[in-house]
Amino acid sequence: MKPMIAEAIFWGSFLFVAYVYIGYPLVLAVWSRVGHRPMIRGYSEPTVSMIIAAYNESQEIRRRIENCLALDYPKDKIEIITALDGPTDGTDALVREYLGSGIRILDSPIHQGKASALNRALSVAQGEILLFGDARQVFAGNAVRELVANFADPRVGAVSGELVLLDESGCEARDAIGLYWRYEKRLRLMEGRIHSTLGCTGAIYAIRRELAQPLPEDIILDDVMLPMRAVLQGRRVVLDGRARAFDRVAISPEAEYQRKIRTLMGNYQLILQMPELLLPWRNPVFFQFVSHKLGRLLAPYAFLALAVSNLFLRGYYLVPLAVQGIWYFLVLVGVLVSRSSVSRHLPGPILAAGRERE
Repeated sequence: MKPMIAEAIFWGSFLFVAYVYIGYPLVLAVWSRVGHRPMIRGYSEPTVSMIIAAYNESQEIRRRIENCLALDYPKDKIEIITALDGPTDGTDALVREYLGSGIRILDSPIHQGKASALNRALSVAQGEILLFGDARQVFAGNAVRELVANFADPRVGAVSGELVLLDESGCEARDAIGLYWRYEKRLRLMEGRIHSTLGCTGAIYAIRRELAQPLPEDIILDDVMLPMRAVLQGRRVVLDGRARAFDRVAISPEAEYQRKIRTLMGNYQLILQMPELLLPWRNPVFFQFVSHKLGRLLAPYAFLALAVSNLFLRGYYLVPLAVQGIWYFLVLVGVLVSRSSVSRHLPGPILAAGRERE
């Protein structure tokens, strides 16, 4: 590769990565201040259908149902639907213990996937507001009230709560994963202040019943497709940090890596199934979508181009080459150490549960 071409690729890749992870957040910080769109919030009690999709969650489902039953919301205004996706570990038997508490069970004899389970729940849900959550997280007691308060604004179509990742001591995680998640939540909060956040967290989000249409059976990111459908229909999607769900941080970088791969594949799939998101005259958050979602999809290729082009450059370019070499070496060491530590100190069932949660 000629030095001139390598230099152009190097700087182009560097500027692209810098924009995605630093420049875009700075743009949002300014834009969300000067272009903030206030919202109406009002505490009322519309009917709510809470939908929990579960596969093999025997270790989590009791805690989850007990948490749902203890939420601060009128019992005659909320229905709790457990959509079981053909579990094989006894999850269904555990859920049936709560039939007398008003829990609705939708069972499937075979494992068909989360989207299929959600579609079965959508077909029977009666609430004005549909509230989605996973089996492994728990909600703060006031989470439902805080979420539905946002629907007092007729412009709001969907609301994401805040997922708080906890470490082993029960405090908010401050490791690399925890800090990155805080960074991501800040971006979503600013996007919602401008117009809409680009999807919700599957751990806790709500949408108006009339906006929740059936999902494609193979969809990976239901928590992005449903909210983005609402955006394309002219509604806002916002993040409300008053409505909180709690989860444990991933037990290893490997588990977090698998989760990120799933998210990236889900975003590719989303673009194929909703190509109108790439049309600025159809998508009111086109700039945010390109900068945030597409930017993240293309960033790995930019990092690769940055490293490869750097190999053909000399002089002061040897400094960033050395920095990249050290960085990738440390990442590799960290992954190997993490795998070794997890394998030695955690029993098999915990490892399996950690992978399943991702």
